[in-house]
Amino acid sequence: MAGHSQFKNIMHRKGRQDAMRSKLFSKLAREITVAAKMGAPDPNMNPRLRAAILAARAENMPKDNIQRAINKASGNEGENYEEIRYEGYGPGGAAIIVEAMTDNRNRTASDIRSYFTKSGGNLAETGAVSFMFDRVGLVEFPAGVADADTMLEAAIEAGADDVVSGEESHEIYCDQGSLNEVTKALEDRFGEPKASKLVWKPQTPVAVDDESGEKLMRLMESLEEHDDVQNVYGNFELSDALMQKMAG
Repeated sequence: MAGHSQFKNIMHRKGRQDAMRSKLFSKLAREITVAAKMGAPDPNMNPRLRAAILAARAENMPKDNIQRAINKASGNEGENYEEIRYEGYGPGGAAIIVEAMTDNRNRTASDIRSYFTKSGGNLAETGAVSFMFDRVGLVEFPAGVADADTMLEAAIEAGADDVVSGEESHEIYCDQGSLNEVTKALEDRFGEPKASKLVWKPQTPVAVDDESGEKLMRLMESLEEHDDVQNVYGNFELSDALMQKMAG
């Protein structure tokens, strides 16, 4: 997902994961609770809940925390969260999609708008940039489960459309309506995936200069750290030199 993936790689290299773990667990728990409220509390009957649990396991979230978040959905605990998508343009004209869950729409919108403005970008209307992305299913496995050719062959057999294999993982993309069956077919062969979810994949990634790239990464970091933000996607690509500099 272009800028999204590059941002994650840089944060990983900087060792930021531990510092953000508590906040990350809170966001994962929120998604689990909302998913369980919207459907059955059984992950085998609720694809969204299953995806949320997979994401939590991938981050080593304790089983007790996961179960507590599921149980919360059946009681009257906690707030009622509204799902909102924000779209806008960041530095260098990069398109950015922000997915949030909030119990206060005005607060969240004000915060997100201020982040875009401070970075030199601007928040736009819903639909302003999403046409530059495809809504697709993503199944992710650790690189060690298979070599690239084996994964590609298995993914095609499972009905996937594309595979991107790297040093750390295999990313398998499919039609959003086929996500569950593609996930199951690959899971039967390679075991439980790291992730199985719907994402926004940029149609044509846009290269940005290093000055804009630094501003974009700061914007992505601010958005990711906001309590109400669940996911952030961008259609930009950074230079290798800037990637190394930001990860240093």
